Amino acid sequence: MSDRLLTVQETAIRLALKPSTIRRMILERHIDTVRPSIRAVRIPETAVVQILKRGFRPAVEMSQHGQEV
Repeated sequence: MSDRLLTVQETAIRLALKPSTIRRMILERHIDTVRPSIRAVRIPETAVVQILKRGFRPAVEMSQHGQEV
């Protein structure tokens, strides 16, 4: 498996969240992490994709004719 590892900052940018929110998610074990050293933390890209898939909801439903439902 060759999953790209992201920093806290990169993850925050991808999820449009603050880095402190990502750190809280890590502490509460809501996001998978890899620790290459004692202080360093990396987040697998697949974990970010899973969060995005799990949290995606269309803001407004549209009919086939492009009007709000």
